[in-house]
Amino acid sequence: MKAGYTTSFADILTKNFDEFAGLIASKTAADVEVALNSPPGVYDINKLAALVSPAAQKYLEQMAQASRRLTLQRFGPTIRMYAPLYLSNVCSNSCLYCGFNRTNDFQRTRLTIEQALAEADLIAERGFRDILLVSSEDRQWVTVDYLCELAGQLREKFAFISIEIYQLEADDYRRLFDAGIEGVTIYQETYDRDTYARYHPAGPKSDYQRRLAGPEAAAVAGMREVNLGALLGLAPWPAEMLTMAEHAHYLMKKYWKCHISFSFPLIRPACKVQAQLFDHLVGDAELVQMILALRLCFADAGLVLSTREGERLRDNLVKMGITKISAGSKTNPGGYSSDDSLKQFDIDDARSPSQVVQMLRHAGLEAVWKDWDAEYKKNA
Repeated sequence: MKAGYTTSFADILTKNFDEFAGLIASKTAADVEVALNSPPGVYDINKLAALVSPAAQKYLEQMAQASRRLTLQRFGPTIRMYAPLYLSNVCSNSCLYCGFNRTNDFQRTRLTIEQALAEADLIAERGFRDILLVSSEDRQWVTVDYLCELAGQLREKFAFISIEIYQLEADDYRRLFDAGIEGVTIYQETYDRDTYARYHPAGPKSDYQRRLAGPEAAAVAGMREVNLGALLGLAPWPAEMLTMAEHAHYLMKKYWKCHISFSFPLIRPACKVQAQLFDHLVGDAELVQMILALRLCFADAGLVLSTREGERLRDNLVKMGITKISAGSKTNPGGYSSDDSLKQFDIDDARSPSQVVQMLRHAGLEAVWKDWDAEYKKNA
């Protein structure tokens, strides 16, 4: 079963980014104040446009206070913890921002089921019960059958299993759901079609529309969580936020049983990745602004932070609306037992899980290792 979009949603995604930029540029301080005085957590594209506009920059402290109040009201003083497990760095794509680019010359690594289980054991020993299975586009090795078999053996150890791999059709996502995988992370990378073509010159991922169908296919299949994201640095971030928000709003209305989350991945150093390729790198204040803006428009959305961001920035962001973070992450297959294989990118927060937990405690927050909703469902 293939996902299909409504005409109105397709129209949104064919809008020129200049049109979104124009909407954002038109917003004034008065518009920001109207947005801040509106009901917190309720989405409207004009509201979000105001909150991501340059006019909102002098309101960041007010936005932060409102975001923190709303997050505590909806989620309590808790942060979910998760860890990624990389399965393969063999890839059929040529994404210019990724160390796994198929044109890079290095020894590739694929984990067998047994090797992946051994890595998962190391993750579990650190306390994690939420695991994200990550892979490059290696459809010959990391197949649906492979993932189903792996998930079947991980279910007893992990309360929540999710994937971040190449996009699938709904029938395949449904097979994975039945095997115990309940979440899908899939980044569009950039919603601007021209920019997407520039950074994805070859490989299956170069098909913009096919990639775009992934989140809806996961929702059709019954996945409990779908996590969206734009890779920050490829295109102007305010326009990315507007388009991603429209995407999320569409999914939330049509698949209301599926919990939608947002991630904020930054461009990071990686094998043969040239910094000068990226015209729209994001600063700390801009990252703060987009996180606050999305929280004030989506009260119940998960906001996810990885170890791509530095220690000091993460220490501050967990107080502003973030609900889930990784810690002690390895971005190479077999990375928890050995550092021999190539990383997808360099992380920026290398603290251990226990150090991150200590930081959360100092911030008045509690690290949550288990998905209690999943436990409740199992015992109901």
